[in-house]
Amino acid sequence: MSAFLGALATVVSVTVLVAGLLRLLFVPFSLLFEVRHRGPDDTRPVDVGTIFTEPPFVTVVVPAYNEGVVLENCLRSIANSAYDRYEVICVDDGSTDDTYAVAQAVADELGPVTALTQANAGKGAALNTGIAHARGSVLMLVDADGLFGPHTITRMLQAFRQEDVGAVCGNDRPVNLDRVQTRFLALISHLGTGLMRRAMHELGCLPIVSGNIGAFRRDVLDVVGAVREDTVGEDLELTWRVYGVGYRVAFAPHALLYAESPSTPRALWRQRVRWARGLLQVTRRHRRMVGNLRYGAFGAFLVFNTVTQIVVPFLQVLAVLVIASLAAAGDVPALPANLWTALVLVGLPISVVLLLLAVALDRAPRDLRYVWTLLAWPVYSGVMSLVMVRAVWLELKGAENRWNKLDRTGTVSVDGLVDDSGASS
Repeated sequence: MSAFLGALATVVSVTVLVAGLLRLLFVPFSLLFEVRHRGPDDTRPVDVGTIFTEPPFVTVVVPAYNEGVVLENCLRSIANSAYDRYEVICVDDGSTDDTYAVAQAVADELGPVTALTQANAGKGAALNTGIAHARGSVLMLVDADGLFGPHTITRMLQAFRQEDVGAVCGNDRPVNLDRVQTRFLALISHLGTGLMRRAMHELGCLPIVSGNIGAFRRDVLDVVGAVREDTVGEDLELTWRVYGVGYRVAFAPHALLYAESPSTPRALWRQRVRWARGLLQVTRRHRRMVGNLRYGAFGAFLVFNTVTQIVVPFLQVLAVLVIASLAAAGDVPALPANLWTALVLVGLPISVVLLLLAVALDRAPRDLRYVWTLLAWPVYSGVMSLVMVRAVWLELKGAENRWNKLDRTGTVSVDGLVDDSGASS
């Protein structure tokens, strides 16, 4: 066991070092994004500096399955938007709780909200039902636990600045900060949103419009077709098709949406395995895009994405097993002191500095109060290496594609998102 733990610590440390060095390459592009897109502008009209000649009508589609605990807050937060040209279509996908009753009650009270229900068919089918009933020229697809700010819709629309932008990815942040795990996730998530999404926007290869909050032009959806109903990664798959027809994805960092993060290790594991299965399914379905320069920077990026997200986790697991086996047999010498020095004195500081930069870019200094949770980072990294292995196993045995969504808690730990009556503000 000691040999295995030592091997695991070694591989995780090397991974942290390499990941930090790779992220350094993205820093200049993240800073370039910040120079070119300086902060939110709530007062700028949507039809100024964008592709729109007038403020477009927006349809917000909210698919919901057993979301009774969180759905009312979600719908009310959208209805409190400062943008006034919108409708909300909530599609209950055969829930077994009071989801549809909640949606109906809110719809009866608030004019822009429409409640629909259907037999359980999956998230993709629920999205397609909402899209079929939508009247908007821009469609926002959001999860039922998300809480909008008053300017979220406006800031999403402001990111449609060039004609080749077919979709926009918003910035989702954790709302349930009542656990050590969710506080840790809130902090490290800035590496993805604060650093990587900004850089990939500038490079023209942002690979996903988050299922939590994404906006699509209706004319682009008409070209790419319906949301696929046979994958657990419907958001990722739809995004790749947007690139496939010649458009790109923009990032709107100040279009904030607060949503629940996994609050237990089991929930986190299930979520990450689901994401990994989605990546496997989408990569297999669109394998001709990987490395294909016909799709520009996105095709080239997919090589990097495939290697780092699919291949490297297997190499990490294999390295742990090999080193542990050799160490148990007494055939592996101790690591050179200079290697450990590099891992500790270079890898860790690089990761921390990048995290601080990402937090600064996201303008979220308050999240640094959770810096103590970074003690869990090595364990988290080690466990995440096993996620892709599990995902491949499930794919090989043909496991069912299901919602496999988080069990909602309804916890809101972010000030100002819920008023005294329980409605989002």
